[in-house]
Amino acid sequence: MRSAIILAAGKGTRMKSDSPKVLHPIIDRPMLGYIVDGLKEAGASRIVVVAGYRADEVRKAFPDLEFAIQEPQLGSGHAAMQATALAGETGLTLVINGDGPCIQPDTLKKLYEAAEGKSLTLLSSVQEDGAHYGRIVRDANGGVTAIVEAKDCTPAQREIREVNAGMYCFDTQDLFEGLKKLTPDNAQNEYYITDLVKIFAQEGKSVDAIVIDDPDETAGINDPVELAAAWSWLQQKICERHMKNGVQICDPARTVIGKDVVIGRDVLIEPDVTILGSSIIGDGARILAGTRLENAVIGKRACIDACRGYNVTVPDDAQAGPFAVLKNE
Repeated sequence: MRSAIILAAGKGTRMKSDSPKVLHPIIDRPMLGYIVDGLKEAGASRIVVVAGYRADEVRKAFPDLEFAIQEPQLGSGHAAMQATALAGETGLTLVINGDGPCIQPDTLKKLYEAAEGKSLTLLSSVQEDGAHYGRIVRDANGGVTAIVEAKDCTPAQREIREVNAGMYCFDTQDLFEGLKKLTPDNAQNEYYITDLVKIFAQEGKSVDAIVIDDPDETAGINDPVELAAAWSWLQQKICERHMKNGVQICDPARTVIGKDVVIGRDVLIEPDVTILGSSIIGDGARILAGTRLENAVIGKRACIDACRGYNVTVPDDAQAGPFAVLKNE
């Protein structure tokens, strides 16, 4: 069985917001929603969210998920300890932070697949500057022996450019046995989930790391500047997917399309268009500048000219606008 633990207990102080960090929106859903969707697409059948700050709000936003509470918050390992609902399971458990919405489902699938038959497989990336990330320490044969947090690095370890991407896939039973052995013997006096690498390696258990193809997928969000960067990255990714399927998007930087929107072929989308929700755009439709559509079904070859459309169906070959408000009363 494929399970997952999402670490989402922190407030996100640098967001300078009263809202939980993982509930800040990107395009048409909270950032946490992208991670949940990705895990489900990768085959996760049970997902436990470890919440803390304003946990009731996070639970209300995702009522179909399982929750555990981390209070007080004593590090990533301590957070994983709270997901006791999975302790009796077998199979694989992927542990991931809740503030990295750019991670793609295919990457999570690769991580699950690479973890088969191993105690732990983690995701790493190669960065020009290791900065505040934990360094991946390998032995002479290339095997992973430890992750050393930036605060605890020696000068030589700070020169390592392969860094921890913050995603780990464990044999579930090995995970919960290993969590019992963690200690807060570090600069922060916290329980690091990364210490399981060293523990497993010393016990002779198999530990591996796979390097992600696109390090941008692993970007975490700590403040509104990084939130805006993630929004732009995901917006571009969604637009590129549609353009590769035959949609003409005149200016992707000025076009916002929700993740669940379906668009046919030979559709023209002009700048300053927003299409959200479960909208469906038929083949050959033209969506002209200034249009906003939410949960709208636009027929084939229809032309929508600077309209607002909410929960509405527009027939094939119809013309709407300019400057009309379309609603399904």
